Amino acid sequence: MTFLYTVELLDKNKHDLKSFNCGKPDMDAFLSRFAFKYSKLGLSSTWVLTKEPNEPKNNNDVKQEKQRAKSEVIAYYTLAASTVVKSGIPTDNSLPHYPIPVVLLARLAVDQKYQGKGLGAKILVTAIRHAVELTDGGLPAYGLVLDVLDDDVLKFYQCFDFFKPFTNNPTRLFVGMNSVRQL
Repeated sequence: MTFLYTVELLDKNKHDLKSFNCGKPDMDAFLSRFAFKYSKLGLSSTWVLTKEPNEPKNNNDVKQEKQRAKSEVIAYYTLAASTVVKSGIPTDNSLPHYPIPVVLLARLAVDQKYQGKGLGAKILVTAIRHAVELTDGGLPAYGLVLDVLDDDVLKFYQCFDFFKPFTNNPTRLFVGMNSVRQL
């Protein structure tokens, strides 16, 4: 049996949120306890990378299996709308002095079973492309911002040359929407 990876909006009835373990308890707890609630409140939206069989034995087996088991979450990311002040953005000074709208990449994690296989980079690119789609669809955002959890995570993001640290906070990273459109 082969597997197909899909990224879809979080659905607590469809996705197994409790067995996800990225090695960071806060990230695991967010997915299992808060991601769906935050989505319902309109605070953020979470998308999950799941693994689904794409070569079923027969149609009856697939229907029964899908009814019994939820999809395994391999990775997830969370996006939210946010604002930042002009003085922190590592970019040109032609911006206005009021809060600048951005897309916040609030969370990104890969289950430990799948770490080291390049999925972190793939889900990051997916999240960035999604942020661009939202912006192009009408959500005003000058760029994408993310807050780095720890030094290991900072090393991961430093592998991507397009992220620049905020001028007043090196663990907060920024990339302009015009830059990510070129990726």
